[in-house]
Amino acid sequence: MAVPKRKLSRSNTRHRRSQWKASAPALVPVTTPDGRTVTVPRRLVRAVQRGLVTVD
Repeated sequence: MAVPKRKLSRSNTRHRRSQWKASAPALVPVTTPDGRTVTVPRRLVRAVQRGLVTVD
């Protein structure tokens, strides 16, 4: 595991953390095995089509 070579100041740590932003995944319309059309994240498309993941 990587270890920092020197202590990072508190303000630099907080500034770095504040710059990180999570983005919502792009949703894709998919038809489920029971005929409904739902929107799911792209990485779950195959699982929903096969019926491995249930969507409410």
